[in-house]
Amino acid sequence: MKRRIVIAIDGPGGAGKSTIARRLAAKLKFLYIDSGAMYRAVALWASRQGAGLSDMLALEQLARASEIGLSSDPTTVSLNGEDITDAIRTPEIAQAASKVSAIPGVRRALVDKQREMAENSSVVMEGRDIGTVVFPAADVKIFLDADPEVRAARRLRDLEEKAAAVSKEEVLRDLNERDRRDRTRAESPLMQAPDALYLDSSGLSIEEVETAILKIIRSRISNGKEFER
Repeated sequence: MKRRIVIAIDGPGGAGKSTIARRLAAKLKFLYIDSGAMYRAVALWASRQGAGLSDMLALEQLARASEIGLSSDPTTVSLNGEDITDAIRTPEIAQAASKVSAIPGVRRALVDKQREMAENSSVVMEGRDIGTVVFPAADVKIFLDADPEVRAARRLRDLEEKAAAVSKEEVLRDLNERDRRDRTRAESPLMQAPDALYLDSSGLSIEEVETAILKIIRSRISNGKEFER
């Protein structure tokens, strides 16, 4: 049986990880694992259940009990059979997910689910510890970065499209705080894997980023012909 392929994309918020991972998954016909969406799903469920974000045991139990479904075509997220694709994309859930993701038990629970997904399909996965913790033996590892001002501008555009009333200063402050938490947390901090290729997307279009990463992928996996999807 031909082996599955894992492509890991790490980096800070606003670097373009989600957008490029979705595009790559569609191009390669892989499953797109949105790790951020999974943590948001747990945060949403915790909010609905009235679970405090400091209640680590309750949040771990929710993470383990959750049935999170991901679909790449179209891109949807479900929680216990409910489509929550839009419900998890609010600033409040994003902030809650950042705190939820720092809880060791929650991370272990969701990593187990992510690895199970990769046993059944070739995957493109993005996050902050994919190449270092979740899939340390990934076939291709990319660390996607961008200047903080550029990342804030991108995040602001996304929020404005959703009619969110926020300023660039607020977005930049939130991104800097998220970066600080991600890089200093004890469990699976954000860092570049030693064997990951660094790519600064600040001055690149999404098409240029996609082209650059596809070139790397195809050089590693023989044009995508020697694996199962």
